[in-house]
Formats: sequence, structure tokens, C-alpha cells
Amino acid sequence: PPLTNVSTSTDVGIIDGLSGLNRSVDEYPVEAISKRFRYDTALVSTLKDMEEDILEGLKSQDLEEYLSGPFTVVVKESCDGMGDVSEKHGGGPAVPEKAVRFSFTIMTISVANGSGSVRIFEEAKPNSELCCKPLCLMLADESDHETLTAILSPLIAERETMKSSELMLEVGGILRSFKFIFRGTGYDEKLVREVEGLEASGSVYICTLCDATRLEASQNLVFHSITRSHSENLQRYETWRANPYHESVDELRDRVKGVSAKPFIETLPSIDALHCDIGNAAEFYRIFQLEIGEVYRNSNATREERKKWQTILDKHLRKKMNLKPIMRMNGNFARKLMSKETVEAVCELVHCEERQEALKEIMDL
Repeated sequence: PPLTNVSTSTDVGIIDGLSGLNRSVDEYPVEAISKRFRYDTALVSTLKDMEEDILEGLKSQDLEEYLSGPFTVVVKESCDGMGDVSEKHGGGPAVPEKAVRFSFTIMTISVANGSGSVRIFEEAKPNSELCCKPLCLMLADESDHETLTAILSPLIAERETMKSSELMLEVGGILRSFKFIFRGTGYDEKLVREVEGLEASGSVYICTLCDATRLEASQNLVFHSITRSHSENLQRYETWRANPYHESVDELRDRVKGVSAKPFIETLPSIDALHCDIGNAAEFYRIFQLEIGEVYRNSNATREERKKWQTILDKHLRKKMNLKPIMRMNGNFARKLMSKETVEAVCELVHCEERQEALKEIMDL
């Protein structure tokens, strides 16, 4: 059945954003900066492709093949910038040289059975590009908030409507009903901040999961809980916009904890092992430098002195651990830095034995 309150138009022109042209994806006008499928159509197409998997799953769980549902489908959504895609030479239309792709993956399908539910399909390789279905490609910069919202808003409208409606689809010759659960976990921090209305990465509110500031986070390395949510971000944006308590900018910003734009996509931000490693290593790389320079004795060191500590650390890591200095922290460097061998090597540069023990202890943690 058609979705309520949702336009059937899917192309966005460079100038005329809502041109309302009813075309198939292949017939888009050349100047369109975005090509996409209707979200519901794309999900139907994917489920039809998975017909065998669904029937096979019912059989393997000893369920009746003619079960009509409701089937619950968990969909993982991902969106990321694709960097530079400019035409190196050629005379095509002038379009931005960055691209953004929004895609989804069907993670699990379960069916109601008695009082519980039975999982009949689970994606074995959820991070493979084979099961990742592109939904929307746009020639836009992921930092261009206006273009991103113009292109993705209709798609999000379809998603919102699907959350509260059921899809009737013929699978294996029988009409069955499907419900969808959407999980926006495939966003990097930059995009989470962009679509959830948070300030950019340089903000003092360093976390996309809680309200901690840089200072608070540095003083508390242990107790954290996830407190931010899409609905709270929306409320905070309204507070920011209306300023109901007539506060100054600083007071207001503290009240809304850095939410200063309207959130328009619900995400489930999380942190993966790689970025945990990178975050920890970046912090330790800094701690090592501060320990070499004995900052606890002299906290107002000059910039030149701090640079010198970094050089000493880099040279020592290169000599002892074969770790070459890098411009930006990466996973391999992080994993090698976060090891007992490294901390023992760094301790050679730290004079105070008490501080050496403390460093080893914190690395053990």
C-alpha cells in the first residue's frame, strides 16, 4: 500500500529541488545532483530478492511455510561521504566534486510464533558490500548541511512513515505482513554530529553519546553512560531556538549541551573497537609527552618545550619500538602504542620511579 503523506517524486535537481518529475532512475535529467530509490520500493525489492532465504529460514526453524507474519525486519542504515569524485578531464555538467551515499542492510528477519518470536534470517557478513544496498547517491559535500537536508529529508519522511505502518508483500505465493525497525548505526562521528544537530568535532562537548565536556571527560575516565537521544536533541534544539528562559548565549549553550541545529535523522551512535583504540592511544601519546616534560612540576611550559618533548618521544619510539611518527593517529600505530613494551620503553625517559609505576598501572587498566 502507498505510504501516507509522502511524495512519489525522487529526483532533486541542482536548481529546482522539488521538480516533481516522475521518472525511473535511469531517465533522470543530466543535471540531477541526486539519484535515489523510494525507500519502501527498495525494501520491497530487497525482500523479493531474499524470498529463498525467508522460505529456507522458515523451513530450518520447523515453522509452517504459509505463516503470514507479522515478520519483523531490522534494517541497518549507513551514510557517509565518498570524498573526491571529480571528473579528472571531460566536459560533463558542472557538479560538486564530492559525493555522499546513503545505504541500508537487512540484518535480521524474525517472525512472531506463539508468545515469542523466532529469527529466520541473520546476515552472516553484515559489513560486506554484497548485502549493502545503495538507496541514494548525491553529488554533494557531507558538510553542506542545506543540500544534505534537502536531499535526505524526503527519504527520512518515508522512513518515519514506514515505522508505523505494515508492508503487505507476496513471498512464496502467500501475502505476508512485514514491520520494519530502523537502526542508524552506520554513521561516522562527523555525520552523527551533522544530522543530530550537534556542534562539529572541535566542540567542548566531545561526546555524541553523553553531555560530557572535554574537561569533565579528562577528569573521569571510568564512569560513562549513554544519555543523549534523538528526541532529547529535538527538545534541546527547540530550547536553543526559543530561548524560553532569556539566557545569555553561553548559558543557553550550556543548557542545550551543544545542540544548535535541528536534528533530522535519528542515529544510534556507537564506538567501534578501532576508534576506541585510536582514542585511547591519542590520549596516551599526550600523557607520555607530559610525563617526559614533567608537567606535574611545571605546568606552564612554553610551546617550544612541548614540541621538544614530542620530538624526544617520537625519536625514542622509533628507536625502541620501530614506530615511525605519523601525521594522524591510525589503528596500527594505536595498537602498537598501547602495549606493555611501549610503556616500558617510555619509562626509560621518565625519571621519577613513582610516575613510572603509575604509567604502567594505567596502561594495565
